[in-house]
Amino acid sequence: MSALPPLIELVGTRWSLGAPLSAAAWAANGRRVAFALGDGTLAIASPSNSGPGAALHRGVAHGGACLALTAFGGADFLSGGDDGCVVRHSPNGAMEVLARHPGLWIDHLVAGGQGRAAWAMGREIVIQGGIEEIRQTMASGVTALAFSAAGDGLAVAGRGGADVWSARTGHFSRFSTPGYCRSLAWSADGRYLAAGLQENAVMVWRLGDGQVIPLPGYPGQPRVLSFSHRRHQLVTTGGTRVVGWDLDLPRPESQRSEYGLESRVPLTVVAWHPARALVAAGYHNGAVVLYRPGANEPLFIKASGSGPVRALVWAPDGSSLALGTEEGEVAVVAMPAEVLRMAQAA
Repeated sequence: MSALPPLIELVGTRWSLGAPLSAAAWAANGRRVAFALGDGTLAIASPSNSGPGAALHRGVAHGGACLALTAFGGADFLSGGDDGCVVRHSPNGAMEVLARHPGLWIDHLVAGGQGRAAWAMGREIVIQGGIEEIRQTMASGVTALAFSAAGDGLAVAGRGGADVWSARTGHFSRFSTPGYCRSLAWSADGRYLAAGLQENAVMVWRLGDGQVIPLPGYPGQPRVLSFSHRRHQLVTTGGTRVVGWDLDLPRPESQRSEYGLESRVPLTVVAWHPARALVAAGYHNGAVVLYRPGANEPLFIKASGSGPVRALVWAPDGSSLALGTEEGEVAVVAMPAEVLRMAQAA
């Protein structure tokens, strides 16, 4: 990857929204991208209208901070706020309150296949989309939620491990860890579930045979995990460089790789491209960089500034990357065809 100005300057559209970013998400059909903000608003843009001066439609979604966001169905979004509401946002601008939990915060919100959605407020989770709504009180406060790609499994992180709900059986299974789980990620085929631990490590479970794969040795907590689309390659934060693991190798715990710029600045977010061997990495100083796995040569998407990067989300077809920072700078960056051609399928 040759030295170029940051891609955001060449093929990006950015907005300064004046409120901290909580989350970002693309609609499943790839036609809209949404940004949830700490002032209770939701900002939505259409990539087809990107370019200088592109419109960003922004409206109040919650009576307090907008804390969580997920794509839902083909074109909609769901948002959750500290007003206790879960709100559905349609392309025509309509908003529908799906649930009200007065006095509680919607800390985490995810959607899966088959029209399912789940959210957490403290120790309680709600699962909707089946024959009946499921409400479950967990043993501790919920720290992360993640649906499998098929939507038939929901992982719930907390103290002492993760609980996995099965749509087939309706039951929860316990996957134990030391301390708290802080983050979760499923492999695309649902065979592996990874959890980032408070104890500066990652734990991976192979669900078919119950094998447990500990991945230790991090200088910090791996708060963001991301799997490749086809193979079982995992990348994480937890240090100043991208940490990668190939779970298809014998004894993957002994095959740790680190790559990216040598720096003292910690990573805050990583995100595998949905089809190519490319990893987007966001840093605490606001920089966003694109890497080929195992390589140190960077392609800068965004220079430093505007606070820590809080979200990196690829469009479903991988044509664009949405990003946002703690200080409320958000952007959509189109990926040049030349960059995508340089990376093999992954």
